[in-house]
Amino acid sequence: MSTLTEARPMPVVAEADPRRWTAVIALARFEARELLLQIPVFAMCLFYVGYSGWQLFSGREGMDDYPVLQDVDRATQTLPMLPAVAVLICVNLAVLRSRRYHTDGQLDVLPMEPWRRTLAHALSVVPFAMFTALVVALRFGWAALGQDAVGHGSVAELAVGPLTVLLAGVAGVLIARLIPSVPLAGLAVAGGYVLLTVAESSAGDPRWMRWLWPVVSENGSVPLPSDLLGRPAAWHALYLAGLVTLVLCLAVLVSGGRALLVKAVAFGAAALTLTGAVAQSAGDSSALVAARVRASATPEKDQTCVRHGRSTYCAFPEWAGRTADWAETVRRAQSLAGGAAGGARLTVRQRVEARYGLGTDAAIDPSRTPGEVTVDTRWGGNRVSEFAVGVASVLVAGDERTAGEMCDARTVMVMWLALGNDPDPMGSLSELRLDDSVSGSAIVRSPTDPLAMTAQQTTVVRELLQRPRYSVIPKVKANWTELTSPKTSTARAAKLLDVPLPEGEKGEDECGV
Repeated sequence: MSTLTEARPMPVVAEADPRRWTAVIALARFEARELLLQIPVFAMCLFYVGYSGWQLFSGREGMDDYPVLQDVDRATQTLPMLPAVAVLICVNLAVLRSRRYHTDGQLDVLPMEPWRRTLAHALSVVPFAMFTALVVALRFGWAALGQDAVGHGSVAELAVGPLTVLLAGVAGVLIARLIPSVPLAGLAVAGGYVLLTVAESSAGDPRWMRWLWPVVSENGSVPLPSDLLGRPAAWHALYLAGLVTLVLCLAVLVSGGRALLVKAVAFGAAALTLTGAVAQSAGDSSALVAARVRASATPEKDQTCVRHGRSTYCAFPEWAGRTADWAETVRRAQSLAGGAAGGARLTVRQRVEARYGLGTDAAIDPSRTPGEVTVDTRWGGNRVSEFAVGVASVLVAGDERTAGEMCDARTVMVMWLALGNDPDPMGSLSELRLDDSVSGSAIVRSPTDPLAMTAQQTTVVRELLQRPRYSVIPKVKANWTELTSPKTSTARAAKLLDVPLPEGEKGEDECGV
């Protein structure tokens, strides 16, 4: 008797094929090249590079020659939104390409699973995020390597631009998988943006909602010391990184990827996103509020002081290297003054108004302390001339509070001391006045309260600035006491300085503008 033994089929265990991952990388490289060839992406990347380069080399009123790094890092965040939007739209179109061209059936017979194709589309965005990071690094590095740079940048702030591009790309992939229709996907993106904007407006712009956006702009006109910013930059970067990972995992899950690893990563990314969102929504700490009040009300407690010549210069630690520039401006103004003002001992103190946070533009109140001159945290361009006006005001009036109330010949002396040694006095006069003119009445900028110039005073100042300095200095010093008296009219000052006045201006002497 024979026994027939039948072989049973053995179960086949699918092994991970490394060639599949090679195919994913190859597809990602192909899709990245296709993205770059799309007109919106190419145009926005080209504009991003061009505009960033223009910002580097053009300057803004000369102040870019004296960058504050805690402002430079935030300035790199807004512009990447342009390539990010283009990437979102074009990645969405790339994922839906097979549906538009009715080639879904052909893709279904390929060995690459849909979730791997989704992952490849998401990876195609990585080169654009790296490109953004390179531009951000070059822009910040250019500013940081300058010899006149002050402050401290933040790596977390610099990471926002690249993370925004990455988030836009993976969001475009997820939207395409959830809504496989180009018109509906566009409407969903636009509708979501409108709903979030309306919700934020109706809620009164709360901090927690504002920080849910990728880019949170808080830009005041005057830079603050880096330890007074109060921005949760590290938590926000963690939030964005977690959100990018979470959106990517959701796109893979929607596409059929059910691996335990993907679910575990998605759970961890959700935890990171929630942690970052909660932490970045916390308000300013009591220590930060106290530090802002101290820096605003009693800045001498946080400052270091050095002497240059006869005067003392006090600055916040990050600006300590700039005192020599301030001293040169003081020296130029004092060299034109007469009487005791030419040898006065001044105290130049850096002051900020930080009590209301970073995004406010609160004015600095004039100092009542005799001989104290205010300088803010900006420098370069017409800020130098504004500081010169502040120095001259204290030399003439004694203190900043009195200087803001001048309405007589002393205004002429202030403008002469401020601009008499300027390389381009007429150009600086125009930049200092709110109407950018050199005739008629106007308001003149200064670090604290502005000055008012009448048309008559403008005529006298313009005439003095157009004459050779050697012909004006002896007359100013010889008549200094009378020229700086509150009882001296502008017409009298013009006579002392041999400046002819037009007939219509001889009776004018009021500060109303």
